[in-house]
Amino acid sequence: MTTAEELPINVNGDVVLVRQRVRTVAVNVGLSLVDQTKVVTAASELARNALVYAGGGQVRVEVVHNGVRQGLRMTFSDNGPGIPDIEQALTDGWTTGNGLGLGLSGSRRLVDEFALESTPGEGTLITVTKWAR
Repeated sequence: MTTAEELPINVNGDVVLVRQRVRTVAVNVGLSLVDQTKVVTAASELARNALVYAGGGQVRVEVVHNGVRQGLRMTFSDNGPGIPDIEQALTDGWTTGNGLGLGLSGSRRLVDEFALESTPGEGTLITVTKWAR
């Protein structure tokens, strides 16, 4: 496996491919079954958000190291409309669409590290990391 890989998110099928690739990398870095499920769920939510709210984007999936621990880092980026109020967007139940409003806040709870940067009119960058225990 390569250390990092870029995957497009332009159609529904790309979300499935992101899930599959993230599952494979999660197994390879030694995440438990529970943590595999968490990181795949977060990947699915964030990829779906990029597709639905930004019209598409990409994700960089990479293996990272912190001393003796390995982890999986995903960086989602898009050139969509951006998020005008990040704090509000991370509030459970808040949505601009028809969903439950748990995508961003739920994804944040499923990973060990979560960073979100967004500029209205320019796009969004979300980086998440899950460490093997």
